[in-house]
Amino acid sequence: MTEHSHENAPSRQRRRFAGISSRAYEHPADRSALVALRKLSGFDTVFKTLSGLLPERSLRLLFLSDSVRVSDAQFAHLNDMLRDACYILDLEKVPPMYVTQDPQPNAMCIGLDEPIIVVTTGLVELLDEEEMRAVVGHEVGHALSGHAVYRTILLFLTNIALKVAWIPLGNVAIMAIVTALREWFRKSELSADRAGLLVGQDLRASMRGLMKIAGGNHLHEMNVDAFLAQADEYEKGGDLRDSVLKILNLLPRSHPFTTVRAAELKKWSETRDYQRIMDGHYPRRDEDKDTSVTDSFRESAAHYADTVRTSKDPLMKLVGDIAGGAGDLGGKLRDKFTGQGGSAGKGGATNGSADSAGPEEPRNPDGPGTGSGPAGS
Repeated sequence: MTEHSHENAPSRQRRRFAGISSRAYEHPADRSALVALRKLSGFDTVFKTLSGLLPERSLRLLFLSDSVRVSDAQFAHLNDMLRDACYILDLEKVPPMYVTQDPQPNAMCIGLDEPIIVVTTGLVELLDEEEMRAVVGHEVGHALSGHAVYRTILLFLTNIALKVAWIPLGNVAIMAIVTALREWFRKSELSADRAGLLVGQDLRASMRGLMKIAGGNHLHEMNVDAFLAQADEYEKGGDLRDSVLKILNLLPRSHPFTTVRAAELKKWSETRDYQRIMDGHYPRRDEDKDTSVTDSFRESAAHYADTVRTSKDPLMKLVGDIAGGAGDLGGKLRDKFTGQGGSAGKGGATNGSADSAGPEEPRNPDGPGTGSGPAGS
């Protein structure tokens, strides 16, 4: 890892968050997992050992030999953004950054002890300065949180799963863990999006960047409100069959869908938590050791409970109804699964009667089902 003096950080009219803890911006589910991992005895030793079993050293050499390292002499504008992001989030050591030739817009932060940031030429060419600043902040947020832990465990367990695929029960057990880790990893992407907003401090730029990642460099053809409306339609559209398809589409992914990321970031930007951070009131890094694992898991559970309660997704609504002791569960299940608004009375089906909501929203087309999302691994 290289180290730069923050004295060389470019002058920006942006707030700096001295001593900020990554807990300030982490998604509740992400934060609870990280707090628990950090409390584990021997945590550092175990994961440094795991890291040594993976090709991180080889990747470092590969990027060093076959990519362009960002510096004052190469991609100087990216170097300024990187130093600025580390200055704002008060990350003492500035990770090396590389630009690699790849038309696919993407970025990633890898490594446990000495993280490095890699961005593709496709991303550099796609985004303007303020949009790119949010992405660089996103990756610095990964470094500050130590999210490479997730990546390391995922790679390690995925490799094991491939080796024991011939053992049915062994493979099922490992893939169950991998599925849970992917859920944590997806939440870590939402955390890093928040870090990117704290660095760029320009919600419009963050929204534009996510739109470009989804639809390319055609901003004159896109609209933020319409893009966010897609996320709303995706969440509430269809019936239970579509809800199941959404889950199946999401399970193999390491990233949330782009419209969902945009909606989640906008929602967080409107919270009191975000405003308190901008006002200078946030958890400090020197307080991390005193963080309660129980409190963190309680916050995570409360978040998921609130998600179920407020969700517009048909399946989540049904879960909420079950939790609330809703009557006529069979009828509700049938109606939601078929997308029908009517319900049967005591004497059988009735014409024109309905004790449930009207027709559901139109079904949203299925999104991509596999692969990791671009820009922000």
